[in-house]
Amino acid sequence: MIRKLPRLEPDTAFFWTSGADGRLRIQRCADCGTWQHPPLPRCAQCHGEAVGPEPVSGKGRIASYTVNHEAWLPGLAVPYILAMVELAEQAQLYVFTTLVATEAEARTGLPVRVSFERHEDIWLPLFRPETP
Repeated sequence: MIRKLPRLEPDTAFFWTSGADGRLRIQRCADCGTWQHPPLPRCAQCHGEAVGPEPVSGKGRIASYTVNHEAWLPGLAVPYILAMVELAEQAQLYVFTTLVATEAEARTGLPVRVSFERHEDIWLPLFRPETP
């Protein structure tokens, strides 16, 4: 699939490159333990500055999704599913991503697991239905 790739910025590069070792990393506050995504310079909960990337399980569930039938870029395969994944580590900790599944498989509440798609130095986190 054709994708527009993110720029590797100092504050977010860890998120886009962490798939190199197969682990999804999300920013967490060392002071209060709150996870937050996207990364911020301070904790949104306690306002502490001790925030940094930590590995997560890579498991979650589909909180919401949409099936896109418009090819926004030349060569973009349609349909594709954009999903809001709530990660298992914390309520309301969301990652917006592509769901690698059929329209028939997609549903709210679907258990999913991260997988990565490599593009040069970037490892895009995608999610697939969890297999039993």
